[in-house]
Amino acid sequence: MMLIPCPWCGPRDENEFHYGGQAGVAYPADPVLLTDEEWAAYLFYRDNPKGPFAERWCHTAGCRRWFDVVRDTVTNTIEVPS
Repeated sequence: MMLIPCPWCGPRDENEFHYGGQAGVAYPADPVLLTDEEWAAYLFYRDNPKGPFAERWCHTAGCRRWFDVVRDTVTNTIEVPS
């Protein structure tokens, strides 16, 4: 099990959270102008690095807030960016 440090509630068990995917993915400025291929790339293509990776998490069983963390995909160590 991982302990995920919620910025508002403190460290909690990973079962209290919902994974929200890669952090920092900007919504397209004008989605109507995107081709099907560009829209599919926005929706489904994400980085898959070995090492530090910025992620979004929601504390669904606690404060219900979304926040970003940087998780090392090799060791599962988590840092909350300041």
